[in-house]
Amino acid sequence: MRWAVGAILGVSLNVVAAQPPLRFAMADSWAMPLAQYESGRPTQGILYDMMLSLATRVGVPAEFHVLPRTRVQNAMEHGEVDVRCYAAQSWLPNQSGDYIWSVPLLFQRDLLISRQDQPADADPALLPRQPIGTVRGYSYPTLQPLFDADHLRREDARNQEQVLEKLLAGRYRYAVSNQWTLDWFNQRLLPGQQLQGVAVLQEHRVGCYVRNDPQVPVQQILRTLLQMKMSGEIDDIIRLYTGGSGDTP
Repeated sequence: MRWAVGAILGVSLNVVAAQPPLRFAMADSWAMPLAQYESGRPTQGILYDMMLSLATRVGVPAEFHVLPRTRVQNAMEHGEVDVRCYAAQSWLPNQSGDYIWSVPLLFQRDLLISRQDQPADADPALLPRQPIGTVRGYSYPTLQPLFDADHLRREDARNQEQVLEKLLAGRYRYAVSNQWTLDWFNQRLLPGQQLQGVAVLQEHRVGCYVRNDPQVPVQQILRTLLQMKMSGEIDDIIRLYTGGSGDTP
C-alpha cells in the first residue's frame, strides 16, 4: 500500500514538474513585508507567498525572476516572464504588448514620511527646496511636478529599505514609503525612534497582469487569483505579515 501511494505521488510530482514553470517578475527594490531576498532569491513576504500559492493552485512550478525595477516591464515585453504583480494600470500609461489584468488584489498607500524631529503634518508643496528619499525607477505622480520644477529633488536608493535607513540616519529630512513597509520597519525601533507618516501622497488598488500568450494559462491564472481574493486567502496572507487586510483604505 505504501509503495502504491508513493508511486501515485511520484507520478503527480512528475506531471507538475513536466509543466513549464510560471515565471514571475519580482522587483529587487521590494522590501518586507512585500518580499525578502537572500542571496538574490525571494524567501518570504506577501507577494512571494501569493505567487507561490497561485502557481501551486494552477498546478505548475513557480519560477521567480528578481529584476531591477526598471527592467521589469522590458522583461514582460520580451517574454522573459509571464506574470507581474503589485502593479496598477495607471502606473503604466504607455504599456506596450498584449496583457490581461486581474481584479484589484491589494491596497497600497504611499506616504511622505519623516523622523519625529519634524512636524507631524507636512504639505510637500510648501517644503523648502531639499532632497526627498525615493526608490530608483519608481514614479511618484504627486511629487513629480515639484521634481520637475526643481522645488524638490529625488535622492534615489536601490530599494525601499535603504530609503528608510537613510532617513533614519539623517541623510535627508523626508522620504516616500508605502504604509506596509513603514510599519514593518518601525517594528524594530524604539517608540521615540520610529519614523512617521506626515502626508498621504496617493492610494492605489493594485493587482497582477499576465502576458496574453497561448503558452501561458492566462484564464486559469486570472480565475485562480479571483478565487484567492474572494475566498479570503490573499487577505489572510496580508494579515499574517501586517495584522491587517489588503482592502483597508
